[in-house]
Amino acid sequence: MDIAGRRILITGASGGIGQSIATVLARRGAHVVLSGRDVAALNELQVLTGGEVLVADLCNAAELAKLVANVGEFDALVLNAAHPGESTLAASDPAWVDMVLDTNLRAPVQLSMAFARHHLGAGTPGALVLIGSVAGVTASAGLELYNATKFGLRGFSLSLAQDLHDTNMQVTHVAPGFIRDAGMFADSGIQLPRAIRTKAPADVAAAVVRGLEDGPTEIWVAPQELRLAAMAAATVPTLGASVIRRFGFSPERPERAGD
Repeated sequence: MDIAGRRILITGASGGIGQSIATVLARRGAHVVLSGRDVAALNELQVLTGGEVLVADLCNAAELAKLVANVGEFDALVLNAAHPGESTLAASDPAWVDMVLDTNLRAPVQLSMAFARHHLGAGTPGALVLIGSVAGVTASAGLELYNATKFGLRGFSLSLAQDLHDTNMQVTHVAPGFIRDAGMFADSGIQLPRAIRTKAPADVAAAVVRGLEDGPTEIWVAPQELRLAAMAAATVPTLGASVIRRFGFSPERPERAGD
C-alpha cells in the first residue's frame, strides 16, 4: 500500500506509541484519523498531524458498534489501543476481565473482520496492522489477562493473514518487546539486565510503515537476543518462567487504551 493520501484509522492514538505512529504516518502523507479517549491529548496530536479526531471508548459496546459500522471509510486500520491487564487472583473481578478482553481482543477482532468484509466485498485494497507484544509469545506472572489477550491477538492475526492470502487485503501483526520512552514498560522503572536492549516508539512506528507498505505477516520490534529468548521460552515454558523469575522482569506492557 502507498501510504500517501490514504485515510488511516489509529486506535490508542493519544498514548506515546500511538502518537509516534500517527506522526510518522502523517509525515508520509497519510490522512490520519486519531481515535482514543483522551480528548485533550488527541486535540494536541491533531494540531501536530493535521489529522481528524474520533473519540471512542472501545469498552463501550455502542461506541465500538458505531466504529465497526464505519470501517469502510478507511483504507487501513492500525489497531494499537491496549490495556495492560495486570491481574491477581484476588483482584480480577468480572468487570475488570471484561474491560481487558474488550480493549485488547474483542475490539480489534470485530474491527478487523468488519474491515476485511467491507474491502473484500467492494474489491478495494485494505491493510490491517495489529499491534501485539512479545507477551503474545511468552507468558509472565501477574499478566494473565494481558498474556491471554495478546496470545489471542497474535493467533487471530496470523490466521486472518492466511485467510486473506492472495486477496486485496493484507494483515500484519507487530510484536514489540521492551519499548523505552513511552508505554507501561517505560513507566514501570524495571531495570533490565545489561544484555537486554530496548527499542524506541519510533521503531514501532517504522514497523507499522513497513507493515502498511509491504504487508509481511509479522514484524518483531525487539533485539535479536530478546526474540530468541522469547521463542525459546515459548517452546519450553518452564525454562522461560525460570528466567523471568531470576531476573524479575516482564515483557512490554502497553499504554492504557486511549491514554
